[in-house]
Amino acid sequence: QVQLVESGGGLVQAGGSLKLSCAASESIFIIGTMGWYRQAPGNQRELVTTITSRGSTNYADFVKGRFTISRDNAKNTVYLQMNSLKPEDTAVYYCNANLGPLNYWGRGTQVTVSS
Repeated sequence: QVQLVESGGGLVQAGGSLKLSCAASESIFIIGTMGWYRQAPGNQRELVTTITSRGSTNYADFVKGRFTISRDNAKNTVYLQMNSLKPEDTAVYYCNANLGPLNYWGRGTQVTVSS
């Protein structure tokens, strides 16, 4: 069982930045692919970005050039640097750990971007 704890969310004005962290209870190097998803009220959960154990990244089109995912295997932590935030980025952001057929989720952290 992998436990994930997100932190770093909050309220920010449009154009501002936030950095989210996801601390894992297990070695993220062994876990493999980690990712961030988000869910806005009334919407389905959607993929934001992923990073493999080798550091390969994938981004949703709506965050390309603004968000950056990174991982520190020594600290078992994954980060999401969010720049140039927009009101439409407002959502609960969830950390995900994928181990083949198994997916683990954190409880999420709220990000609110005011206009």
